[in-house]
Amino acid sequence: MQIKSKIYNNTLYVLLCGELDEYSAEHTRITLDDIFAGGSFSQIIIDLSELEFMDSTGIGVLIGRYKKMHTKNIPIFISNPSKQAERIFKMTGLYNIMPKIV
Repeated sequence: MQIKSKIYNNTLYVLLCGELDEYSAEHTRITLDDIFAGGSFSQIIIDLSELEFMDSTGIGVLIGRYKKMHTKNIPIFISNPSKQAERIFKMTGLYNIMPKIV
């Protein structure tokens, strides 16, 4: 799992590359927490265009980051989900807490 990030116009952009599963969850969790703690921004956009696979552990990682940012009133948005990620987000209702943007 590779994670790239940048802040532009008060928005933190995060690109997840690879597989978000049980194997990569700990690394992803720690890296995202470090990125989220390291800057000044008012919203987060997580780009899933290069995410090849995500399982329930990956969903848990994203929900955990949502909860942390929600307490700081910083919304998280999802962009460019794969068909598989789109199906997971719709089935689980995750778009209700982390809306999809185009």
